[in-house]
Amino acid sequence: MEKKIGIINRQAPHGSSTAREALDLTLAISAFNESLSVFFIGDGVYQLLAKHQADLILQKDFQPMLQMLELYDVENVYVCQQSLVERNISVDQLVIKTTLLNTEEINEHLQLQHQLMSF
Repeated sequence: MEKKIGIINRQAPHGSSTAREALDLTLAISAFNESLSVFFIGDGVYQLLAKHQADLILQKDFQPMLQMLELYDVENVYVCQQSLVERNISVDQLVIKTTLLNTEEINEHLQLQHQLMSF
């Protein structure tokens, strides 16, 4: 049985390297594990917004790499509905296709994972 791994993204996309490191790890793990789930919770939902102007703060824009999740067959991409509502973000504003889950559903999915990594 393959180990279910969950990666939780809680950080805004810029200001630290955390979001980029989580994405790099996600892509690396996807090469070896098909039971991978990615969660965007809290400020992590900001990573999914279009049109970041990372160059204005001298950062590299990693959003094009988000679109590689589909190429790497990372199909279990979940976003917290409550986190979107609290930040006045609609699903239409997200740059990749995700599955919208309420807080209870997020917790249920997290409990199914054998290992969780939070960023």
